[in-house]
Amino acid sequence: MGQAAQKISPFLMFFGQAEEAIQFYTSIFDDSRIDKVTRFSDVGIPVEPGNEQKVLHAIFTLKGQQFMCIDNLDKQHKHSFTPALSLFVSCDTEEELNRVFEQLSVGGAVLMSLAETPVSAKFGWVEDRYGVSWQLDLPK
Repeated sequence: MGQAAQKISPFLMFFGQAEEAIQFYTSIFDDSRIDKVTRFSDVGIPVEPGNEQKVLHAIFTLKGQQFMCIDNLDKQHKHSFTPALSLFVSCDTEEELNRVFEQLSVGGAVLMSLAETPVSAKFGWVEDRYGVSWQLDLPK
């Protein structure tokens, strides 16, 4: 019997950087890929000149988990990411945790340095260059 379809997918909204972000994320995590990208030009939705190739909808996979994202081209509604909602990643090895933490930190901000915690062999929290918050964990 096959695996059940995923019922809930994180959905991220970027401001013109969706494709850059998903290329960055899929280059960092194992078992990752860009599954589908639909651009505004692909479906003929009129947008301001220069935005035709922006992402109308994309599906990508990180560590086997499916995500979706878009580029918000509406300058009146500029919603930002917040650490109040973060992506929690259980890493398989300390090497993976260190590598991912380092790469996500570039151009971002370390919210919590890598360290052992009462519930983790090693844990760190970072906000990446796009404003997305990641909790990176190496379970005990």
